[in-house]
Amino acid sequence: MNRFQFVADHQRRYGVKRLCTILGIARSSFYSWRRTAADRAARQAADARLAGRIRAVHRESDGTYGVPRITAELRASASTTSGSRG
Repeated sequence: MNRFQFVADHQRRYGVKRLCTILGIARSSFYSWRRTAADRAARQAADARLAGRIRAVHRESDGTYGVPRITAELRASASTTSGSRG
């Protein structure tokens, strides 16, 4: 659990201002974190789908493909990957 989740879980009892002060985080950061929850969930779902595809390609190659070949295979199958993700 991160600090923002802690604030979200306890905000009704203690208040956002008090919790943020105690935890040393800016209230604006907490509200920004809360506002972008849907984006984080979408990114996690996309990451999970990509991880499944990577595992499938690796399994189909009997475990012989490494990063360069898996990346090439994903790109060949019209899967979009960035350098940092795959």
